[in-house]
Amino acid sequence: TGDVCPTRRVETAAPVRPSPAGRVQGGKLSYPQQTSPWGPVQPETRVAFGRDVWGQSVMVRANYDGRGSSWVASVVVAELVAGDGFFSPRQGAEIVTRCVMGEFYGNAVLDRRDRVNQATTVDGKDAWLVEMHLGFDIPGLSEKGETAIILIVATAQESSSIYYASIPDSTPALLSEARRIQAQLRVEP
Repeated sequence: TGDVCPTRRVETAAPVRPSPAGRVQGGKLSYPQQTSPWGPVQPETRVAFGRDVWGQSVMVRANYDGRGSSWVASVVVAELVAGDGFFSPRQGAEIVTRCVMGEFYGNAVLDRRDRVNQATTVDGKDAWLVEMHLGFDIPGLSEKGETAIILIVATAQESSSIYYASIPDSTPALLSEARRIQAQLRVEP
């Protein structure tokens, strides 16, 4: 099949409305803002399949390749880009999973092992959850794997929002936090 990921990065603009107090909002999903070791809330520009993308991260390996590339643990919420085939939460999860695997790991061969791939709900809305472990060998990077959580939520009649977390194996406490954050997601009006 053809490449289903957008070919350009979608610029994150300021939110249309302010986030609820103490929460991070992207699209119509929000989570409680995290404190240290999580960094400040920032727009996320690496997510080509989303807009209104906001999240927090923790530095895991700075400049691992000597060219300024860093490896982080991150949690992100966003609205999925309209018109890219997100017809249902399950279809959206399949598309986003392929995009993540194709965009974030360069040419590395990935060993994907799904831990969860199932229907669920978030705040009463239909959703699809994929939690997968990815193994890889990236030159210069001591990390050899991480867990990715992709949760697509049908937040409105014709739109969906996403919660995305990527947590390197070397930071298992952050994986517990990412799951706790996932359990505290809320759909905003």
